[in-house]
Formats: sequence, structure tokens, C-alpha cells
Amino acid sequence: MWHDNDFTRRLGLRYPIVQGPFGGGLSSIDLMVAVSEAGGLGSFGAHHLAPEKLGELAQQIRARTQQPFALNLWVSNQDPGGDRLTSEQFAAAIERFRPYYDALGMAPPPMPKRYGQRFEDQVQAMLDARPPVMSCVFGIPSADILSECRRLGIATMGTITTIDEAIAMDQAGVDVIVATGFEAGGHRVSFLRSAEESLTGTLALIPQVVDRVSTPVIAAGGIADGRGVAAALTLGAQGVQIGTAFLACDESGTNELHRRMLFTDDAKYTALTRAFSGRLARGIRNRFVEEWEGVTPLPYPIQNWFTGTFKATAAAQGRGDMISLWAGQGAPLLKHRRARELFDALVAEAGALLR
Repeated sequence: MWHDNDFTRRLGLRYPIVQGPFGGGLSSIDLMVAVSEAGGLGSFGAHHLAPEKLGELAQQIRARTQQPFALNLWVSNQDPGGDRLTSEQFAAAIERFRPYYDALGMAPPPMPKRYGQRFEDQVQAMLDARPPVMSCVFGIPSADILSECRRLGIATMGTITTIDEAIAMDQAGVDVIVATGFEAGGHRVSFLRSAEESLTGTLALIPQVVDRVSTPVIAAGGIADGRGVAAALTLGAQGVQIGTAFLACDESGTNELHRRMLFTDDAKYTALTRAFSGRLARGIRNRFVEEWEGVTPLPYPIQNWFTGTFKATAAAQGRGDMISLWAGQGAPLLKHRRARELFDALVAEAGALLR
């Protein structure tokens, strides 16, 4: 059967379909449970959570499903200079963002104690929580971490954007490699070269990676229906990771404005931008993206912290021009608004083609 392979057997899945992990509060337990219960691998992007929250999250998930699931962390979650600002630098940054606070009727936020989490603290909490699968982006976990995952029975998934990254990930000994083409929505998770230098499309990337690694490969980027699933498996991938189509479902953690925008003509026009987080990511082009073109953002996670202080208010006010609208190039293919309906359609369409 098309859905029975090394990947599905290793992770205990019925179907080789992974729900992409969404960071920044876009993940939801409802969505990941729906996918896992349907026979795929539900995922939760946890890189924004404090370490003490990871154990609580794993408990909440296990109370809802006994099926495999993945928790995702960012190995590199701080760019150079992204750990602190002087008071003068913070004041200058406030002035840069003041037009957005003013437009929303908000007072600027006070200077925080920290702008993000440390992977080193989070990963120990992850190991303690012992999820069935730990997935990572923006780098390769250390040999000690991967060894401890094997000892604890935690399967590991690492994400790559180039052939060289795939080879390095394979040599490190992860259990599954997710190869993501530049069509994908959200962040470009490159780690050997800059994201701008690592823009290979899914159609070209997958067979080249499959030919060079021994680890099962999962295809991501631009896959939104059963045709994409069948194409990825034909290219040699053992599964697919789908982000935008699941993000558009009612069960996801994003806001209604974002979900609605994914089904509009605006979703035809995506852009790669560092405007919202300081790291390159693909989303629907809007006013904020355009106003930051040619402007150097603050390093991650500081830029991400600043935009995060007003995005919820902007969404509540219906200001789609001021929020990140992550979307892949496959967004115009979207049809389904419920996770189980989407999952069943993917299985049926792919099965019909692959049989």
C-alpha cells in the first residue's frame, strides 16, 4: 500500500501525512489531535513557550490522544545581537514602531526582561516531557541531545532547505529529514547558508535529497492537495508535511482574519520578507511587508517581539495590513476548512492517483 513504508512504520502512523508545526501561537491542540487521530502526525510549534510550559503541553495533548504527535523547537532561536537592547536602542526601536501603535490606539510597551526563549533550556524540558517525536528547525541538535532522544525512545525529525543541509542532517543521525522547498509558507529554516541563498524549489529538492541520504525524507512546500502528496511520493519522499492547508482549518490557532485571507485572491501574491520576525518567511503581501522593503529589521527575536506586541490588537481590529499572514504558494488550491475533511481528501486523492 502507498502509505506503508519505513517512515510510517517507524513513527507508528497509518498515513504519511505530517501537519506542519506552526510557531508563535498558531499551533493548537485541537488541530494536532484531529490530524493524529486521523492517522497522520499532528505537530505543535513550541519554540515560543517557556520550558515549564512544555511539560504541561505534553500532558494536555496526551489527555486528548494516544496517537503519535510531534513537538517542535528551533535549534537556533537567536540571531547575533538578538538577546538584548540598551535603553537607548529600545527607545529608538519604539519610535520606529510608533506609527503602528498610534494607528491601533495602543500605548508602546515597556522594555521586557527578555525577548525570547533559550533552546538549551527548552530542550531539557522537552526530553523530560518525552513526546513521541521531537522535530527541529534552524539547525541540528547536538550529538548528546540526539543520543538522549534515542535512549528515551523519542523519534527525531530535522528540517533542511538544501542538499548540503540534508547530508549534514543525515550524518548527524536524525530519524527523519523534512526537505522543504521555497514554496512553503512561514519561515525559511536554513542553517548552513543564508535563507536567501537557500531557495530551492520542492520539485528539484526532493529527488536530489532522496538520492543522497539514507534517512526517510518528508517533502514540504507547495503541497496542498492529493496531487501534491502523490507527486512527492513519486519523487521518492516517504511522506509529506503540509502547513498552509492545515493552518486554514478552523481548528488551527490562527485568527479568523488570517484564515479568511487564505481563501481570497490576496493569497495568490506571497512574498519572502524579514519584516515581521527578523528572519525570512513567506506570507501574503500587505502594507507592513511593503513598508519594510529595503529596511534592515532588528535581529530575531527582537523584531519578532516588537511586531508581536501589536499583531493581536491589529487582528482584533480587522487590520490585515498589519499582521503576518503566513501562506505558502499552494494557498490558491485550498478548499477545506475542517481538518478531518482535509485529511480525508488528501488520503482519497493521493490513493486514487497512486493506485
